[in-house]
Amino acid sequence: MEKRILDYTLVPLGLAIMVAYHIWLFYRIMNHPSKTVIGVNTINRRFWVQAMMEDSAKNGVLAVQTLRNNIMASTLLASTAIMLSSLIAVLMTGVTRADGRSWIFEYGDTSELGLSIKFFSILVCFLVAFLLNVQSIRYYSHASILINVPFKHMLPDRNHHHLTAEYVARSVNRGCYFWSLGLRAFYFSFPLFLWIFGPIPMFMCCVVLVFMLYFLDVTFECSWAVYDHRDQEIETQNQI
Repeated sequence: MEKRILDYTLVPLGLAIMVAYHIWLFYRIMNHPSKTVIGVNTINRRFWVQAMMEDSAKNGVLAVQTLRNNIMASTLLASTAIMLSSLIAVLMTGVTRADGRSWIFEYGDTSELGLSIKFFSILVCFLVAFLLNVQSIRYYSHASILINVPFKHMLPDRNHHHLTAEYVARSVNRGCYFWSLGLRAFYFSFPLFLWIFGPIPMFMCCVVLVFMLYFLDVTFECSWAVYDHRDQEIETQNQI
């Protein structure tokens, strides 16, 4: 029972640290986009889409090639996630502890029910990663078609062309958002995997992962280059 107390305390605490960090990151992206890598990339992708659509005949090949590379990256992650999900499902149905002994280096809840819960958590994590990356492929595929439509010649009104470019930019950004969320699901799988060896490695992984993600998600160096006349508009659109 004393070993199970570690699972009841350290595991929820580690997950709470991860969730709290991502809630804080979401707040920063929505209210201060230029101070996060995701926000800066979102602003720059809007500029990129508008530049590509200014002359689709000249930049069409470059735009399609770039989106194709993104589709390939999402496809790789989706394939990896579904493959790992199948592997975890096989382990869930095949791993038993007939001799009643725990694994080496494992400390905490060593029951078969506890092991099943750990494997099931990893399985759900990879399935979520698969679904998110499939949605990313969906938006990238739509954007690869829309970005090559010659709206500049079809719509003489400049306002209509601007609205169309904004729509395509939203499709590209949504694809990137789903790809980022799918990658985050892979990040979440690391502490869940270490949970198999006990709650202490799982908790330590959550702490180290949050520190690592902070330095990867927050930026202060290039915010001035993209913020001066667009940041207020981006923040207003995000709030709407």
